[in-house]
Amino acid sequence: MALTQSGSGRDGWSSRTAFILAAIGSAVGLGNLVRFPAEAGANGGGAFVLFYILCIVLIGLPVLLSETLIGRHGQAAAPESFRKVAEQSGKSTAWEHVASLGVFSAFLVLSFYCVLGGWVLYYIGIFAADLVSTGLTGPAFQGVPFAEVEALFPAMIANGPVTVALNMAFLIITLAFVARGVSGGIEKVAVYLMPTFFVLLIAITIYGFFGGAVAETFAYLFTFEPEKLTGEVMLAAVGQAFFSLSLGVAGMVTYGAYVGRNVNLAGTSAIIAGADTAVALIAGLCIFPIVFAAGLEPNGGLGLMFQTLPHAFQEIPFGSLIGLAFFIMVAFAALTSSVALMEVPSAWVIDRFKLHRPLAVGIVTAGAAVLGTLSALSTGMLSDFHPLGFLPLFEEMGVLDTLDTFTSKITMPIGALLTSIFVGWVANKRLVDSENGLSGGLHVFWRFLVCWLCPLALTAILIVGIFPGVLGGE
Repeated sequence: MALTQSGSGRDGWSSRTAFILAAIGSAVGLGNLVRFPAEAGANGGGAFVLFYILCIVLIGLPVLLSETLIGRHGQAAAPESFRKVAEQSGKSTAWEHVASLGVFSAFLVLSFYCVLGGWVLYYIGIFAADLVSTGLTGPAFQGVPFAEVEALFPAMIANGPVTVALNMAFLIITLAFVARGVSGGIEKVAVYLMPTFFVLLIAITIYGFFGGAVAETFAYLFTFEPEKLTGEVMLAAVGQAFFSLSLGVAGMVTYGAYVGRNVNLAGTSAIIAGADTAVALIAGLCIFPIVFAAGLEPNGGLGLMFQTLPHAFQEIPFGSLIGLAFFIMVAFAALTSSVALMEVPSAWVIDRFKLHRPLAVGIVTAGAAVLGTLSALSTGMLSDFHPLGFLPLFEEMGVLDTLDTFTSKITMPIGALLTSIFVGWVANKRLVDSENGLSGGLHVFWRFLVCWLCPLALTAILIVGIFPGVLGGE
């Protein structure tokens, strides 16, 4: 099914499968592989998982479909797509600023996400070198004390020249694909890397099932403890579902603009959300059998990936090989996400200033490199620089943490909230109905979710993000 030329004559996806893989790649990232398993285990296990899946269905999927249908109808960069839908609905074109906020968010996230991607490249190099010295079958870092393995991460992020170079390397790799266009570059990342990512994920999971602590993992992730499902935990699940699908950064609006009219957006959106959720669940089954088999505690966040797991690979056969495969898998997930993030502002620059793609992508990359350099140095020589430290929410935060918090707790929720309001209450119903691919009871239910539940849930995420003390937090 050829989709290469979309309705407006723009470069587009060569097939429905390519679009689905690219959209899954956009959504699947570091949050799926680290944050979700740790959140699930710490917040009620099966109760959290069940509520998370419910949030994906009732909040994430409706907003995902909303973003995609705006892009497909507008067939342009995100702000212009919003503008077209508003004009054809007889509403103010000022709604295009909702997408402009998403473009801005995507640029900010890109600038620090590539820093994290650079850290993953560093560990690929570490494990590749270790594999050469230990061989295929040996544990990782033989004879090296755990304290030295654990110290690799803080030493790396404190080394300014190294973190800046790694950030630039990951940015340049991302640029190389985005500059080649949708079908010639972005699609290639998705079509080749995402299947490889899934193969590696399943292979490492199978290894963990045979050699790891499977029973302990299932107990940690899926023991149903409803008493732990407090209001705070519920909102954590809502937030995880929202951020897992990369909503609020105009990514799906941008990718939707490259989709042909013969693709059912409801069906493809369901596949994308389902695959993203499956990756989050499988990631827990991939990581924790290895962690528990090594007798380690499942710390959350970056410490799990860059400190706990390397030590776990010290304790298992084939540790160097499994460790290398794991970080290559993570790099693939990070790259497909960074490509999507870079495409959002690049598409806007192309449409707004009528520039050739390579030049537009180069401008975006240069801007991200400047901001990314500050983020890379914020874990070392600029650790005492707190750009928004005068605000309680950003107190004591460096550049990287400030950008992460600002986008995840403010700009992204606002963007998704306004998108749901726009589609549910502002855009012409016939226009929306012609794009969403739904009918009958499903259509009525989706419209209820977009009009009522999604705005309420996203408002709650926004309020709690800005004022964490609302639920009695610290």
